[in-house]
Amino acid sequence: MRYFVEFSYFGKNYHGWQKQPNAITVQEVLEVTFSTYLRETVELTGAGRTDAGVHAKQMYAHFESNPINDLQQTVYRLNAFLPVDISLKKLHQVEENAHARFDAFERSYEYWIVLEKNPFYTECAHYVKVPLDIEKMNEAAALLLDHKDFECFSRSNTDVKTFLCVVKKAVWEVREDKLVFSITADRFLRNMVRAVVGTLLEVGMGKWDLPYVKTVLNSRDRSKAGASVPAKGLYLTSVLYPKKTLSAHG
Repeated sequence: MRYFVEFSYFGKNYHGWQKQPNAITVQEVLEVTFSTYLRETVELTGAGRTDAGVHAKQMYAHFESNPINDLQQTVYRLNAFLPVDISLKKLHQVEENAHARFDAFERSYEYWIVLEKNPFYTECAHYVKVPLDIEKMNEAAALLLDHKDFECFSRSNTDVKTFLCVVKKAVWEVREDKLVFSITADRFLRNMVRAVVGTLLEVGMGKWDLPYVKTVLNSRDRSKAGASVPAKGLYLTSVLYPKKTLSAHG
């Protein structure tokens, strides 16, 4: 049987989602836990990859196993075995061809910034020490909605076949004691959101203007965009699927 698992994690202690030979990852921890509890080898395919230190409020992966009788009770018991920084939310039985990565049609991220030193955000937000022009940053963010090729924000030497993404939302807003950048697209390139935020911060600091941001977007050159901001402020907040994908078996 094929299942989707919905989960979240705080990424500080992990070298990203995807398994690596010499570093602990979220995928590895989950696979070991699932395999131990279900008493069979379980391999997970994630909805995407998050880099080292990045967090996920909502993430999905699919796996195959023998039939699981009580999905809710299985989630409860698996959570008892998992470390405190990984939490399972729900198991869904799905059709055998359902795919956690390829069936997802929309993903959203948030990036958290604090403008004053705050000990409670040390591990989960980026501290910017200079004033920011949020209005200008939103004007620059709006340029992303009319653009399609985002190679300028992609990690160098990546193996992707296309740099095309459809950005549906990109906005900065003040939420209580932090500044939050929200971005939604059909897909994201590796390192893309952190590079976008780094570029928009240059605008907010008054170093770059809107015409230069357009030049960066059209350049397809990573070296022209802003530096990537720290991973600790980045959160994958949602992954969306067609209703039929998660409700195939109720």
